[in-house]
Amino acid sequence: MSDRYAVVGNPVAHSKSPEIHALFARQTGQDVEYSRLLAPLDGFVATVRDFIQNGGRGLNVTVPFKFEAFALSNMLTERAKMAGAVNTLRFDGNTVSGDNTDGAGLVADITRNAGVSLERARILLLGAGGAAYGVMLPLLEQKPQRLHIANRSEDKAHDMALRFGTYGAITVSSYDNLDEPFDVVINATSAGLQNGMPPVSSKVFHEHTLALDMVYADRPTPFMDYASRYGATVRDGFGMLVEQAAESFFVWRDVRPDTRPVFAYFGR
Repeated sequence: MSDRYAVVGNPVAHSKSPEIHALFARQTGQDVEYSRLLAPLDGFVATVRDFIQNGGRGLNVTVPFKFEAFALSNMLTERAKMAGAVNTLRFDGNTVSGDNTDGAGLVADITRNAGVSLERARILLLGAGGAAYGVMLPLLEQKPQRLHIANRSEDKAHDMALRFGTYGAITVSSYDNLDEPFDVVINATSAGLQNGMPPVSSKVFHEHTLALDMVYADRPTPFMDYASRYGATVRDGFGMLVEQAAESFFVWRDVRPDTRPVFAYFGR
């Protein structure tokens, strides 16, 4: 029988993960079956336990269960501990290993696919919620000149800076106090899902800025449209999605797939 994996969430029908992992499996010759798993909002743990009992080897975890996946894990990677959330579960006997591949996926997309170095870069991270926590450590491991967190609540940004302060140079502010350009601007808020964007000044962009929205969609988000008007090169979260999936595949199979055929398959 093929080794069973799935993406679990609610909703989950829209997920592109089964197609992505099927491409990875064919490319690498791995005998993998990957599906979508809809969990009741109050039944995540029971759904995971049932999946394990039926031979499941690992799960990708999407909203709204990343915090529950963290609590369920009895072994955590450093990046999962720092993120406080898990998006990749691996099952080995009685061990439930939790990892967070979001930040690694984001960094790979920026540095490899977009060709932008983060070393000594000035990075602006918009938002201080779960998505932002998930990418902080991998971003700081790239040794940027400075990582600036902007959020509606400056107190939440300060809390995040305190958590990661030993890993690199971090500054914080509200959106109102942004008045300088950055090399990379990352929208880690969920505003794009509601066809909105954070109230960020156009001063943060210049002609060499990479502006990346972690939301992925069939058309540019309002944040991408706004950034492009002020000269930035824009990118959505699809590349991050593919690269974090490749990192998950590596966690499970110890084989790192080539992501380029996946971009070609999806016309990206």
